[in-house]
Amino acid sequence: MYTLYHNNRCGKSRAALAALEQQQLAFTVVDYLKNPLTKKEVRDLLKLLNMDPFDLIRQKEPIFMEQFKGKNLSNEEWIAVLVQNPILMERPIIVSGNKATIARSPEKIMEALAK
Repeated sequence: MYTLYHNNRCGKSRAALAALEQQQLAFTVVDYLKNPLTKKEVRDLLKLLNMDPFDLIRQKEPIFMEQFKGKNLSNEEWIAVLVQNPILMERPIIVSGNKATIARSPEKIMEALAK
């Protein structure tokens, strides 16, 4: 069973969704913009990704540039930023078991589906 953290407005996220559908794999979709993650869910996802919170942030998003660029926040503060501003989360993310992958390229999508 796979979980896709998905933003339908993102072409790379739609490509990951199409790959899951094409492979006819069992999966659930989490529309994290409509249903933002909790702090615990963000922490759990970061653990699966083996990443720090700042590494999960889309630094070219206007909201990041306007409000957060250059700020030196703690990991917990960055987690709070992600919870309050879900648009800042990198996507798509495919979770399989105890591993997660930011699947921004076709190669990363296939790597995630091979887990």
